[in-house]
Amino acid sequence: MATGEIKTAPELNVLYRNHGDWLTGWLRRQTGCIQRAEDLRQDTFVRLLAKPELPTMREPRAFLTQIAKGLLIDHYRRASLERSYLEALSTLGDEHYPSAEELAMITEALAELDRLLGKLSSKARAAFLYSRLDGLTHPEIAQRLGVSVPRVRQYIAQGLQQCYIALYGEPV
Repeated sequence: MATGEIKTAPELNVLYRNHGDWLTGWLRRQTGCIQRAEDLRQDTFVRLLAKPELPTMREPRAFLTQIAKGLLIDHYRRASLERSYLEALSTLGDEHYPSAEELAMITEALAELDRLLGKLSSKARAAFLYSRLDGLTHPEIAQRLGVSVPRVRQYIAQGLQQCYIALYGEPV
């Protein structure tokens, strides 16, 4: 399939027709919002469009639910990050508040950072954030996490590696 080409697999069309409304209902029960449910349904099928081929499915609804759950987690994580950021902004004066465009860019960057750091263990993620955001020293981080200073260095290196991958791709 060429880049930018839209897959029109008959199986995907049938899957959408037979289970799209059911998926919207399931997502609506999860989110409490019909618009968000419809957006997530579309995102679920967009994920399927990106696959080179559809897997054989014995339980299509379970398959769709699995994809939609991942999207829900991403959605809630992003919403939580955005709320936290907006709460932090509320402590600043109006002159420091970003424009709508800047806010969207910052929120997107935070979501990407969260996605990348989400690949780390909870202690590695905490060590990296303590170091980069809170400015704690390695011994202070070690004490907070109950690990050795060399372990803190390893954790921070893992965080830096994720940042490198985000900027330059996987090292060769």
